[in-house]
Amino acid sequence: MKRKRMLLSILLTIVMIVSTLSLQNQRGFAATEEPNLLLNGGFETDIWNGDSWTIDNIDWEQAEAIHFPYSDDPYITSHEGQYAFKYWIKDTATGDQTFTVKQSIDSLPAGSYMLTVSVMGGDGTEAADITLFAGEQKMEPVVTKGYNNWETITYSFELTEETKNVAIGTTIKGAQNAWGYLDQFQLSSQDVSSQPVEADIFVEKVDGLSDDFIKGVDISSIISLEESGVTFKNEAGEQQDIFQTMNEAGVNYVRVRIWNDPYDSEGRGYGGGNNDLEKAIEIGKRATANGMKLLVDFHYSDFWADPAKQQAPKAWQNLSFEEKKNAVYSYTKDSLQALLDAGVDVGMVQVGNETTGGFVGETDWTKMSELFNQGSKAIREIDSSILVALHFTNPESAGRYSTISKTLNQNNVDYDVFASSYYPFWHGTLDNLTSVLKNVADTYGKKVMVAETSYTYTAEDGDGHGNTAPKDSGQTLNYPITVQGQATAVRDVIEAVANVGEAGIGVFYWEPAWIPVGTNLEENKVKWERDGSGWASSFAAEYDPEDAGHWYGGSAVDNQALFDFEGKPLSSLNVFKYVNTGAKAQLEIDVIKDISVHAVLGEEITLPDQVTVTYNDGSEGTAAVTWDITALTQAINNGVGTYVIEGEVEGGGKVKANLQINPQNFVLNPSFEDENRSMWKIIHQDESAPHATYQQKASDAKSGEFAVHFYSDNAVDFKVEQTITGLEPGYYNLSMFLQGGDAKESNMFLYAKTSSDEVKDETVVNGWVNWSNPAIEEILVVDGTLTIGANIEAGPGAWGTVDDFSLTKVKDYEEDKEEDPLPEEENLTPPQPKPVDDSHKESEPNLDKKESKDNKDLSGSPVGQTEKQTETNENAGKTLPKTATNTFNMLLAGVVLIGAGVLAIVLARRKVLEK
Repeated sequence: MKRKRMLLSILLTIVMIVSTLSLQNQRGFAATEEPNLLLNGGFETDIWNGDSWTIDNIDWEQAEAIHFPYSDDPYITSHEGQYAFKYWIKDTATGDQTFTVKQSIDSLPAGSYMLTVSVMGGDGTEAADITLFAGEQKMEPVVTKGYNNWETITYSFELTEETKNVAIGTTIKGAQNAWGYLDQFQLSSQDVSSQPVEADIFVEKVDGLSDDFIKGVDISSIISLEESGVTFKNEAGEQQDIFQTMNEAGVNYVRVRIWNDPYDSEGRGYGGGNNDLEKAIEIGKRATANGMKLLVDFHYSDFWADPAKQQAPKAWQNLSFEEKKNAVYSYTKDSLQALLDAGVDVGMVQVGNETTGGFVGETDWTKMSELFNQGSKAIREIDSSILVALHFTNPESAGRYSTISKTLNQNNVDYDVFASSYYPFWHGTLDNLTSVLKNVADTYGKKVMVAETSYTYTAEDGDGHGNTAPKDSGQTLNYPITVQGQATAVRDVIEAVANVGEAGIGVFYWEPAWIPVGTNLEENKVKWERDGSGWASSFAAEYDPEDAGHWYGGSAVDNQALFDFEGKPLSSLNVFKYVNTGAKAQLEIDVIKDISVHAVLGEEITLPDQVTVTYNDGSEGTAAVTWDITALTQAINNGVGTYVIEGEVEGGGKVKANLQINPQNFVLNPSFEDENRSMWKIIHQDESAPHATYQQKASDAKSGEFAVHFYSDNAVDFKVEQTITGLEPGYYNLSMFLQGGDAKESNMFLYAKTSSDEVKDETVVNGWVNWSNPAIEEILVVDGTLTIGANIEAGPGAWGTVDDFSLTKVKDYEEDKEEDPLPEEENLTPPQPKPVDDSHKESEPNLDKKESKDNKDLSGSPVGQTEKQTETNENAGKTLPKTATNTFNMLLAGVVLIGAGVLAIVLARRKVLEK
């Protein structure tokens, strides 16, 4: 019996042990459901063997650290497993002690990570500061809260690129008698998937995007478009509310502009969506219903506010400055309250639109700052959780954002978000965008974002109103003009903002739904005027006569929409969700790059056998091409001119060769593209400070990327010139290109100087990229040397660029000289008497060739006479050579005798017949 009881006791003991082990295993598994990238995160194995943890910077005379078994303390509540890490700052320690517990990971790919650790320790004077870190990134310290008060500390961080030898761990800091425990250290990746999804386009995943990163769109024109009959579809081609389609594509924010009173005195809309408060509320309600927040963009104007114009609303134009401040405050507060009362989920409010150089009619930054603060004050009073944004543009201009942000700080402007426009074809590089935004974020602790961006997917125009891009000059088009190129452009802007760090909060795409209202231009014009569905109506002329008054019409961005001309979403719309996962598609040619061939007349002209192609994954390759040889031959035979030669690409597709056959340009480095510019001189007059330089900025260049740029707060006064030698005698044509603005009291001209003469052609600037093209024709060069250049003088604030000089020869020069007399023949005949002396008659003038061709000469020769006839007339009155006199007289006498004989015979026969 005792034996049976003993066996039963042993069996129960075994069952309890097994059960305990089972429970421990379950507990350990539950704590590590996410793969732990750290070794020995629970300190269950020896920490001193060097395989996992190291303890650095500890003074063992001042502190202790041990691999602690929970079994040593019967009162402790173990957190996980059987071991923990324990530390104690000795009671004999002098001053605070700091050391680290860490391990190094060989490599971590770019992505989002979460680092956690459970801590427990002393409180009050015995508490320690626990600071988690990952490489150079670290969190704010957390203080322990007492015995058995375990707390899990969490720190999320991002790696923008693969990082080697990443130190992961915690810093412990405490005074005498500080103590505590660490357990269950865990590092896990927060990326949902490392594999891109199957799609119609390639999108490289953007690492480090937070869940609340703003992926927004500005669809302010949507209601007017719908009033004009525009409908939108989903990917299946079925009609669907565009707000639902946007949200399904990953959009989480909608931006809407508000104008105070965008109507004329008869209530006719100015266009551009006729975006008043009423329409903003309707758009906001639809956005909220589809799970998207609203960014309210107050222009504080009755129509477009941008860097070129910041006009106060009609109702405010006669207000004093103090009255204007009150108006900004009241209008902002009342409008925002109306939006919230309508149930709109407002997350952010923008006080002004692209206020780079003005705001509500003011250009003084002290006054502008006071107005900004009135808007901000109203928003804070309504709801302090709503973000306040200020919006500027032209990040590519050196020092602009640093100056603006510094001024805002000095003037104590209250705002949360520094927002920038960024259009890839105008606003410089993405690296620069990241840099200038990061500088604002780091220096002043502001959030930053891109409030407007877009890119073209086609060069076609859908509604008969011209588009802002693409243009042949003044724009940088670094992406293919395709749906894939558009998607990549948007993705890269998102990455540029994300690269700022936590302060980079989002990107808004501008007007992705502003598609054509129809295909018939005349019918479109009616809709634009009636519904305000174009960028401006003719009724806006009363408020904006210089811009809208001249250029009113339809959508200038229908080829930058994220929907096709029929309202079906393009694959590029999904970039907002693909940036989180990545996307891949079947590899295919996305664009075949047309080529440009510039040749000089007389040189051999050949076209390449291969052309460059770009695939939809962004890679480049080449493909064989067969050119239209007949068209090429005809172009060569025709000579100087511009020609388009078409080609067939192997595997399908067409390509064009834009062939330009030019006369030789004798200007060296005419467009300033070559790094060696020693042949040019920039001469600043009257010892003025240098204000002209070689600038690399494609949007300001006529061709290529470089031009001579000028700007000065003081007067502009310089010359850019080049001396050309070795020219053959002849007549030459000279030209250049010039653009710019704000040039008061200007004196600008193109000039050419020979050894004996100077000629010039006066010119002016007419605005940005409105190129003037002064030219001088038929400059006579006889000694081989010519100095050409541009003289630029203007008042303070003038700016512009000079580019693309051209000097070509148009015809040869023949020096006027009297013809040598014919060589005197041998005296085969006796000397003849001299002809009658006509020296008493007045000789006719010897006109030059140009006059003889353009006018009837004094002898009565017709204008159309040949050069040979002209030469004959020019020699009229000159004595015949002596060597011709004898032979000529003999021939003349013979002809007279023969004629007389023939006449006598005819008369004799007539008499015979009469008889």
